[in-house]
Amino acid sequence: MRTLSEGLAAHLAGETTMLCHCWRVTRKDGTALGFTDHDRDLVLDGTTFEAATGFAASEATAEAGFATGGMEVAGALVSDRLSEDELAAGTYDHARIETFLVNWSDVGERLLLRVGHVGEVVREDGAFRVEIRGLMAALDAPRGRSFRAACDADLGDQRCGVDLGPFTVSAIVLAAEGGRRMTVSGLDGFAAGWFERGTVRWLSGANAGRGGVVKTHRLVEGVVTVEFWTAMSGAIAAGDAFEIVAGCDKRFATCREKFANTLNFRGFPHMPGNDFSLGYARSGGDNDGGPVVV
Repeated sequence: MRTLSEGLAAHLAGETTMLCHCWRVTRKDGTALGFTDHDRDLVLDGTTFEAATGFAASEATAEAGFATGGMEVAGALVSDRLSEDELAAGTYDHARIETFLVNWSDVGERLLLRVGHVGEVVREDGAFRVEIRGLMAALDAPRGRSFRAACDADLGDQRCGVDLGPFTVSAIVLAAEGGRRMTVSGLDGFAAGWFERGTVRWLSGANAGRGGVVKTHRLVEGVVTVEFWTAMSGAIAAGDAFEIVAGCDKRFATCREKFANTLNFRGFPHMPGNDFSLGYARSGGDNDGGPVVV
């Protein structure tokens, strides 16, 4: 339930209103930015809400009970504080967003409409569209463990327990093909595929401080190439330095042979598949009623 201040209630009851929307975006690093659909900058609680031509908000939806509501904010990338590269790099992922209804003639008369976080960000033709997810969106996230053969932990996290130090290597870009594929030096001593599904953290260049996920790691006639699943937000150039971590395909055999981490495997490798479970038990076959081993 929202409570209106006496001043805002009186303003809304008048024949003419001077209202606008303001959005305060607080990133995970604590940086707070403000934007408004008004035609001039406004200052609220020490935050400057920058006027942005073309800013528009969709109709906000609210649902009863625990259902998820939301809205969208769209606009052009015209602010010096909001860049396409930062949006692409995930700087604003899961940022907190507060939406206010403000009397622009007296900013003290305002109402906090909703609090949410940044969801999907779509960028096209120099413009962006940001989905604002409500607080109830957290209830849609999966919880608990999945009963499946593959491991459900992330390599190196608390549940996995692998020390990533011995599996992390520094390398240098020799040449780049677009934002996804590059030829590198420093990985010659590793078999092809060793870093597939692994991660990269850039140490220098336009992508410094950012990361990516490796799609392919190939070694052909002494030439090592690495390709990402998605293009880097910044240009990759020869001489850029990065750290790359070995990849894990979540299989029990990989956990045992590549990482020697059998005791911490978080899957169920002995779980039979659908065909096995639905098949008939026959003496002398794989499905003879005995234990399943790998």
